[in-house]
Amino acid sequence: MIDFKALAQTYGTPLYVYDFDKMKTQFESLKEAFRGRKSILAYAVKANSNLSVVKHFAQLGSGADCVSIGEVRRALMAGVPKYRIIFSGVGKRDDEIREAIESDILYINVESEAELGRVEMIARELGAKARISIRVNPNIDPKTHPYISTGLHDNKFGVEIVAAKRMYIQAKNSDHLDPVGIHFHIGSQLTELEPIYEAAVIVADLLRSLQAIDIELKFFDIGGGLGVRYDNETTIEPYDYAQAILSALKGIDVTIICEPGRFLTANAGYFLTKVLYEKNNGAKRFVMVDGAMNDLIRPSLYKAYHRIEALDKSGEESIADVVGPVCESGDFLAKNYPLPPMEHNDLLVIHSAGAYGFGMGSNYNTRGRSAEIAVEGANVRLIRRRENFEDVIALEREYL
Repeated sequence: MIDFKALAQTYGTPLYVYDFDKMKTQFESLKEAFRGRKSILAYAVKANSNLSVVKHFAQLGSGADCVSIGEVRRALMAGVPKYRIIFSGVGKRDDEIREAIESDILYINVESEAELGRVEMIARELGAKARISIRVNPNIDPKTHPYISTGLHDNKFGVEIVAAKRMYIQAKNSDHLDPVGIHFHIGSQLTELEPIYEAAVIVADLLRSLQAIDIELKFFDIGGGLGVRYDNETTIEPYDYAQAILSALKGIDVTIICEPGRFLTANAGYFLTKVLYEKNNGAKRFVMVDGAMNDLIRPSLYKAYHRIEALDKSGEESIADVVGPVCESGDFLAKNYPLPPMEHNDLLVIHSAGAYGFGMGSNYNTRGRSAEIAVEGANVRLIRRRENFEDVIALEREYL
């Protein structure tokens, strides 16, 4: 059990707390599901990019799925081998492409014909041969929140089947491109297996058609997106997930790459915030806390639900909005949430905050970002100190 009160007293609030043991358990459950097949688990760094988190997964044998050159650098700094690093993302700058090629990572995931042209041109300038994969958009409804759906033609990600085939032929015939993989990712927080299986079948069929014209790919990248339980969702078991992918790939000898993020970190993370006071506007009850949308924006951005635990509190619960100090009506951590009477300095634990929490934070309202803590067995350590005012203004001060 994590002693949240002791952590809050030692490190202050707002505070992010990560259970590294739980992260390891999640990683190993997915690794076990693909046991017996060539596979790489490439942690999706965007889910939680703290260097200590990335290093934790690297020490478990993870690769890294990166969507900026900054994330590629983080992965390398944290000890992820370059041959397990993938550079994805729809809008790569020339300097990012150049650095990725020079860093000799596993491959660049290409998301458009225009991007393929840029990669080829830059590789030619470098006198290099760039390993690439192409992200295929299978036009499958992932049945998730529209903001995190990525596999429909309405989404900006990937290319449709005919364009992908044309791009692979171009890459095959190029002296500066080496097509090594094929990729799809239909969305995040996926809780239904059927769309994943349908997408895998479509992309596996494309892979077979490429093999028929002597384009031999080594990697079948299934993306990530496995959902987790925030409230009462029914989630996909890793074994069932793996079996669906393997059945789609029947008869094809490739290395499977999986890019889990939220699955590994979401329920291993907690956001601690202290109550400042209660406020009642007629019929509306507010619990004012020191955490805000700049610390955890998911509720404001996605109307996301997070379970809230009022530590060591009892009494008759009533509905309240949990709101922060940021000067926006959209600054809330929960709406209409049942809570007992709260007093100054009471502690709330926001659960399932390990993915897309700190990383989506900001300094809005000149608020320093929270500290981050790792808990591993009986050991607790600071993995990012709390920002102070000097940190927030550091890049502006010299220009006054």
